[in-house]
Amino acid sequence: MRYSLCGLLLVLIVLSGFSAVAADAPFLPGETIHYSIKQMGVKVGKASLVFEGEKNLDGQKTLLIVFTAQGIKFYDQERIYVDPQTFRPVRVVRDLDIFGRKEKIVEAYGHDGRVHVRKDAGGKLNAWTLPRQGAIDNIYGFIYRYRQQASGSRVEKFNLSLPTLDVVMQPANEMSFRVGRDLYRAVLIKSVPSKYSIWMDTSPRRFPLRIAGAIGLANTVMTMVNHEEEN
Repeated sequence: MRYSLCGLLLVLIVLSGFSAVAADAPFLPGETIHYSIKQMGVKVGKASLVFEGEKNLDGQKTLLIVFTAQGIKFYDQERIYVDPQTFRPVRVVRDLDIFGRKEKIVEAYGHDGRVHVRKDAGGKLNAWTLPRQGAIDNIYGFIYRYRQQASGSRVEKFNLSLPTLDVVMQPANEMSFRVGRDLYRAVLIKSVPSKYSIWMDTSPRRFPLRIAGAIGLANTVMTMVNHEEEN
């Protein structure tokens, strides 16, 4: 009985610690951020980032971030399961419909440090392993990790190992940023080499106000329109 109580106490401590990750963050399950998508200055669609919160993935506790982008003849949804401590990806499930061509891509970030990819394109299955090894990041996972953990220091750098390249995210200048009637103070974070630019709100909520680069779609700019919380 003594050992059973100890075991139960340990489980409760672990579970409460996991729940605190989301509870202490500047975002809660159900938070949805809406964006307009522009390419070369022309609006081509809309997108959203949704923080779904805790999800059990094959017995592993994860947090789920859902990115959805849609416009004329394109649809892209990425279900990004991340580790609750590091916000690094555990699995990414991507559904695509580009000009009527549908694909489903699953990226599994294995315990062996490799990324195993499986793609179903119109019933044609392909599988391969990316050559990169180690702790791999995801750009959306980084955004939420920054929102939760960043100190806001302009000199703070973030080294990211993405599936296809390594980048350093470097905070640059600060500026005012308007979303509708709301005025935000933002810090621009740029990658080296130049691939991504992210304008982050400097308030405690740290909203990603604008995201530019080849993120989900080819070289687009997503600008926040509004946000909503789950009722």
